[in-house]
Amino acid sequence: MIITFRIQYHTTWGESLCVCIDEKTVVELSTADGYCWQGQTDYHPDAPATFITYRYIVRRENHNIRQEFGMLPHTLYLSAGDDSCYLVQDNWRDLPSASYRFSSAFCNANTCQPADTIPQISCNTRIVFRVLCPLNKKKEGVLGITGNCNVLGNWGKTALLCMFEIQPNVWQLTLDAATLPPSFEYKYAIVNPENGTVIEWEAHDNRRMTPPSLQPGETYIAPEEEIFFASEKYKVAGSAIPVFSLRSEGSYGVGDFGDLKTFIRWAADTHQHAVQVLPINDTTMTGTWTDSYPYSSISIYAFHPMYVDLRQLPSLQDKEAAATFEQKRTELNALPQVDYEAVNQWKRAYLKAVFQQEQESILSSEGYQAFFQENAEWLRPYAAFCYLRDHFHTPDFHQWQAYSTYQPEFAEQLCAPENEAYPETSFHCFVQYLLHIQLLDACNYGREQGVIVKGDIPIGISRTSVEAWIEPYYFNMNGQAGAPPDAFSTKGQNWGMPTYNWKVMEKDNYQWWQRRFRKMADYFTAYRIDHILGFFRIWEIPTHSVHGLLGQFVPALPMSAEEIESYGLHFQKEFMTRPFINDAMLDSMFGEKSQEVRNTFVQHSHHDIYTLRPEFDTQRKIESYFARQENPDNDLKEGLYALVSNVLFIPDRDNPEMYHPRIAVQNDFIYTRLSQQEKDAFNRLYNDYYYRRHNEFWYQEAMKKLPILTQSTSMLVCGEDLGMVPDCVPWVMEQLQILSLEIQRMPKNPEDEFGHVYAYPFRSVCTIGTHDMSTFRGWWEEDRDVASRFFYHELGHWGELPEHAPGWLCEDVIRRHLYSPSMLCILTWQDWTSMDETLRNPDIAIERINVPANPKHYWRWRMHMSLESLMKQDAFNDKIRRMIDESGR
Repeated sequence: MIITFRIQYHTTWGESLCVCIDEKTVVELSTADGYCWQGQTDYHPDAPATFITYRYIVRRENHNIRQEFGMLPHTLYLSAGDDSCYLVQDNWRDLPSASYRFSSAFCNANTCQPADTIPQISCNTRIVFRVLCPLNKKKEGVLGITGNCNVLGNWGKTALLCMFEIQPNVWQLTLDAATLPPSFEYKYAIVNPENGTVIEWEAHDNRRMTPPSLQPGETYIAPEEEIFFASEKYKVAGSAIPVFSLRSEGSYGVGDFGDLKTFIRWAADTHQHAVQVLPINDTTMTGTWTDSYPYSSISIYAFHPMYVDLRQLPSLQDKEAAATFEQKRTELNALPQVDYEAVNQWKRAYLKAVFQQEQESILSSEGYQAFFQENAEWLRPYAAFCYLRDHFHTPDFHQWQAYSTYQPEFAEQLCAPENEAYPETSFHCFVQYLLHIQLLDACNYGREQGVIVKGDIPIGISRTSVEAWIEPYYFNMNGQAGAPPDAFSTKGQNWGMPTYNWKVMEKDNYQWWQRRFRKMADYFTAYRIDHILGFFRIWEIPTHSVHGLLGQFVPALPMSAEEIESYGLHFQKEFMTRPFINDAMLDSMFGEKSQEVRNTFVQHSHHDIYTLRPEFDTQRKIESYFARQENPDNDLKEGLYALVSNVLFIPDRDNPEMYHPRIAVQNDFIYTRLSQQEKDAFNRLYNDYYYRRHNEFWYQEAMKKLPILTQSTSMLVCGEDLGMVPDCVPWVMEQLQILSLEIQRMPKNPEDEFGHVYAYPFRSVCTIGTHDMSTFRGWWEEDRDVASRFFYHELGHWGELPEHAPGWLCEDVIRRHLYSPSMLCILTWQDWTSMDETLRNPDIAIERINVPANPKHYWRWRMHMSLESLMKQDAFNDKIRRMIDESGR
């Protein structure tokens, strides 16, 4: 059959256009004016009736420079014989104009029409209508069409014509062109397939078509159309809570996947349609409470064993052991916070006991065998890693002797039934199987209840993780990922994780990330990209640093000495790139301890100038020194860290003759040594570097990665775009339709002290606070002057400023968020409960989940009431229902 493609697309000189069919056949198009393109192919499908998919690509000098993106390629159902000719009229399409409608968050995976049930039209000429439209919320109807002519039903005087869903959310209808007038009007509707009556008309003016003149045997394929209905609702409310923070009467001192299902039930019962969780991956490295940090996982695929719901497992036959476990469960579950070490010790022992009792039946079951085969690529290395971590008593694989450099046969050998390690490796696989079926059950329940379950993808991995062991070429191990100073941490954040080797990842089209996203899509229907700025550039800190102030953006465009001087600042390498220390600094910073610093940590250079002694010239060396002290002086240690970072410029990691201005250096002593003219020149340079210089460069970097990654699954994509956000970030997020994060106390406009909730963009997630922030009640008490300005100027209240945030004030703030334009309004559970003074936790401080400025924070917050009790709070739950319903969510 002959297929002719026609499209109008503006190109520049040297660019050409082509069509890629089914990712294998390329059709070159030609043009006379650089706008109207046409090309033809003699296409032979594998079957008499078939679907083809295709995308348009822009080329320059035989290289692809741009292509259509989106989860939905152009789709066409071909039903005619080989002698047919198809005239395909198209529009370039990157994403549907409202791609969120097609995400799994709002659209179930429909069962499309079987090919053999689509009627064949026997006629000389045909016209094919193509429509993009999800109808998952309207299962009682199908898409139909009517118009101002007899064959289209004369605007519904006769039954509407039903269309056929040839692919999920892709509809098509073929009509005899001879029965249609040369020009006609038409409209789409949701139709009752039983009697053809209209359920709802599309929210669109009448459409008009004037098809081209067709020769016998030709079929005209009209451009795809996207359909909207007025009843569609995409604004939803929901709750955010870590899984470990859930509490039920039967949980084992920590929330589990069974509790998550119960929480989803509570959300659905209160008319919420979203539940957001923190990362749930396995973080087990040391077995101590420091593993509680959920953003440093040992596997991007494996889940944390503590999330297994033991209630869903077979009962222990050893009654004495069962009684002991139950006693410990009762003790741990009564604690106000998670005892991470005890919980994991006892849950692991319980899982071991169940494994010893049930392993033969479970490991031989069809469900387990299917899970193992589908996930063996990551499951075997993970099980081997866990075995070797426990065998060598360290997650640092460099200390694993013969196993320190990964070989694929290691995982196969250690997971083989005849190997002595098999009892341990098979146990780890068994636990992952339990976690898989329990999380899948909870998330599928969310789908059934219309609740979006939103996961979280951390930006980094641990440097002692499975991925760092088996795929080290994907990472830069000589740097540490972090974040520059922001409202969370004035010294920046050092996460200690390796950064990504994007050049290597680009070579295989970012398969590492695509596999990671697709695995999440097995469970979640939406996800949060943690620190989305990392896909533009990452803040990389040298391994000798503890704080984040000595970092530099990677990739970045460093400055030469000549360029620095072009701003009017005389470049002095020794003075500007090495820590500046003098007597006045030491006296000011250390006071009565200044002489101790002179005697122990610095050495006199000349005049009143000092240098750090070689044994203390990096923050890691200083950290090591104080770690050996019985009673370390933390104030002294922090002061010495500040000496190390007291530089004006940082040499580039790859080219030490190029430089980056040190972040936030205007707050340090070396800046005060500059004259006013030098300060003005430095500030011009600084502002150009951090706010203008990299915009186009970082835009191109992000557009290499994010279109591929965000469209590798149908999940709804949300980005955590907080911190030092360059101008190019909203450009990319708007183009790729990624939802932004809006927080009132962290406004996007630097001229505003508070964000204006009523002005938030539709494609956004609005919230009062995140896990990295204090709750609203906690924030209210941090700074009374700030609270006062918020109370009077932003909220418009009058009267006496409340000392503590009363319930009515918390409710007012929640209502404003519910009425915001944001698509998703997801509030922390603590902020939801804040509006009920009889229900909320009287201890405000204990409700904070994380303190980003503290890299050793213990993540252990837990609900102060059980889910069973929460479900019985009729007045509170009814208030949430009414508030959500009244806001139109």
